[in-house]
Amino acid sequence: MTSYEHDVGEDAQGGDRLDKYISDKLRLFSRSQIKRRVVRVLVNGLESKLSRKIKTGDHLEILYTEPPSPDVRPEAIELDILYEDANVAVINKPQGMVVHPGKGRHSGTLVNALLFRCEGMAARFPEEYLRPGIVHRLDKDTSGVIITARNIETHNFLARQFSKRRIRKTYLAIVKGSPPHSRGIIETQIKRNPYHRKRFTACQAGGRVAVTAYKVLRSFPGYSFIALRPNTGRTHQLRVHALHMGCPVLGDPIYSRRDRVFPEATLMLHAYKLEVVLPPLHSGEPSNGVYGQFRRKTFKAPVPSRFKEILGRLARPG
Repeated sequence: MTSYEHDVGEDAQGGDRLDKYISDKLRLFSRSQIKRRVVRVLVNGLESKLSRKIKTGDHLEILYTEPPSPDVRPEAIELDILYEDANVAVINKPQGMVVHPGKGRHSGTLVNALLFRCEGMAARFPEEYLRPGIVHRLDKDTSGVIITARNIETHNFLARQFSKRRIRKTYLAIVKGSPPHSRGIIETQIKRNPYHRKRFTACQAGGRVAVTAYKVLRSFPGYSFIALRPNTGRTHQLRVHALHMGCPVLGDPIYSRRDRVFPEATLMLHAYKLEVVLPPLHSGEPSNGVYGQFRRKTFKAPVPSRFKEILGRLARPG
């Protein structure tokens, strides 16, 4: 157990919550780490909840656990870099690559590749020993654009945009069947399937709200090529919502059966576009002539060959 003491100064604005102050001002942990790492917090000698509002002059004593020894090593894995600067690296993740280590997997992940490419990165994320730089995820079999942070300040900057739903993401999918309309919005709640631990299910109550907008780009007999824009970020949200409207994603090993026409199809889901605001560059060379300013960027990951092959076969008459 480790103890950290601090006297709150005038940087506590408007009665900050304790957990927000610890992550944003003290930068001891990211928001996701606080509940796992912090054991007790004493404010002026009295044990307090993380939701407590603090004020200038308060004395904090934070008791927390040290993370286990890191077992994630840099690996020379080639990455398809769409963009990078001193703060971020934007990657076109290939299908089949796991984003970060976990559950016995400690090699071959995007994190292993990032640690090799970005020297000293692990030291900048001491509490995120399994997920340094990872702001959001893509499923193993989902390909496409993913943004990663090279320092904790950028991580927090991007994480706030995700939590406030200011980042716009567009996915492409080939689905079985035809959606009910040419465009629409799917709004349900999503919860874990009680009978299948790897599956999630759409429901009207008892889960977390999930909202997805969709648009049909092209229709074929028995299949559709669609764009999906999630307004929330639930696990398997797009795959669950596609199934909910009667159009499971082609090649989905969890939410769809093996297809008779395309038995070789893998998950036909691709993160195509990401619209995000990047933090200012305070060191190094300016990017595109912009230095020290917030920069709104749009990144696109090219449509993968597996999509082009199946769309080409669907477009052929007969």
